[in-house]
Amino acid sequence: MELSKNQIFAVHGVAGAGSVAFATAFTYPLDTIKVLTQVGSSAGKELNASQVFMRVISVSGNAGLFGGFGWMAFGRVFGLGARFGVYEVLTAFCKDGREDNYVTASEALLSGMVAGATETFISSPFELIKLRMQVTSASNVPSSNFALQEGARKPLIARLLTGCYPDKRSLNQYVGLMSTLTTKNTNLTGALLEYPWAMTGSGKPPSVCNVRRPSDIISLEGWRALWRGLRSGIVRDSVFSGVFFSSWQLLHQAMLDWKAVGMSPPPRLNEEVGPLSPLAVSLAAGFSASVAAAASHGFDTTRSRSQCTVLPKYVSMERKLLKWKRPGNKFERYTGIHPSDRNVLFRGIGLRMARSGIASIMIVGSYFFVVDHLASNLA
Repeated sequence: MELSKNQIFAVHGVAGAGSVAFATAFTYPLDTIKVLTQVGSSAGKELNASQVFMRVISVSGNAGLFGGFGWMAFGRVFGLGARFGVYEVLTAFCKDGREDNYVTASEALLSGMVAGATETFISSPFELIKLRMQVTSASNVPSSNFALQEGARKPLIARLLTGCYPDKRSLNQYVGLMSTLTTKNTNLTGALLEYPWAMTGSGKPPSVCNVRRPSDIISLEGWRALWRGLRSGIVRDSVFSGVFFSSWQLLHQAMLDWKAVGMSPPPRLNEEVGPLSPLAVSLAAGFSASVAAAASHGFDTTRSRSQCTVLPKYVSMERKLLKWKRPGNKFERYTGIHPSDRNVLFRGIGLRMARSGIASIMIVGSYFFVVDHLASNLA
């Protein structure tokens, strides 16, 4: 009996992980185009899917559409596992003591919101690295021609980001502007590079393309950067999971009621109706995911744009010391929306709805298929 329970648990684990990885791989190009549409658009410039697609192909080829896929796959497996696991635990408490194995839509909504918030904490680091690799696949990263003079001090950016050096032209302009000032330091270039705000030679943070590896992110931005955009991420995943599970529960109950029509005698419990068709359940999951994606897309855009911003540790420290307040109204501050993103919140909504719907159909359908196949072999 114990061996049988372990085998059943292993079957469900393998089926779940395999279905998530398969669906992620199939829909990953849509996710890449969606992310680049979100981060590349502005209030006066809107990118469409064809422009983004041709940009990625011209810069990185077909492989660019799958940039960061490994990180996304790991994050999805662990994140979805946490989402469904927490949801099942919470709904088990709701169903405890009831004669009918039934969960109301409101209970599914609240349980899904808690499950979505849990998923955010687990999947955030994977999502951040994945997004920055996707942006790199559509960006021309010129090789730096800056060379340190022998004996000069190593610039701050070279210590924080291995292999990244300041732009020579911008640094020369800096030095030209500062050379008219009276100074006792003969090595003006090296002295400038020791100041954090001038470490790239232009006064701007390094490009996101140079800060995409975990070691670079932690070195330059700190450990907290792995959870960048946590506010918008929690709201996005809470809304998505709540709407997804509640709408799926409503559709599931509607299909059970439809199947029970004409049965004699009329079923008293849902278990007496019998199992639903895997195809019907998969289509219901896909429709629910599309609706949930539409409801939470504005927060997804905010999270993507915040993760695409490089915020060095010294800037975070300055904001903390100066007690910097988040811009925007109260709702925007609590949800992490930046006021400059108000006009681009719904860019790429069609791509996200399509990706979420197709992925959910494939996850649920392939899960049922693998479980039935492996269970029949074990039997």
